[in-house]
Amino acid sequence: MKKKLLLVVLGFAAITVDAQKIKKADVPVAVKKTFTKAYPSTKVNGWEKENGNYEAAFGHNNKEMSVIIDPSGNIVETETEIAISELSKKITDYCAKNYSDKKIKEAARIVDAKGILTYEAEIGKMDVLFDEKGNFIKEAKE
Repeated sequence: MKKKLLLVVLGFAAITVDAQKIKKADVPVAVKKTFTKAYPSTKVNGWEKENGNYEAAFGHNNKEMSVIIDPSGNIVETETEIAISELSKKITDYCAKNYSDKKIKEAARIVDAKGILTYEAEIGKMDVLFDEKGNFIKEAKE
């Protein structure tokens, strides 16, 4: 379990090129308070600074997750790892057609502060994002 958790933390770290690992002591109090309030008794496996915000990677309810919190303590988005089989047929068909030489390595469900749901399929060295209906949004290079 520890090995899997470490791999997930490293995976989250690889997702964002702009992310920088930081020490817990360098995370603002408001950010740490928001995390503790949202996920009591949950240990953060690693903190990163990403585009001025703070990302915490952690395990919760047997799922690997990350949450991005702005410096004022507002949750920007939450990402939860899901099984590739949980992606809709529309998403997997799109990936098979447009990335036929590669397989989906990981998948995630992302919910932003407004409650908007998106899905992410990690393919090669990029994340491919889809809306809640499975429509392609964009590619983001890692």
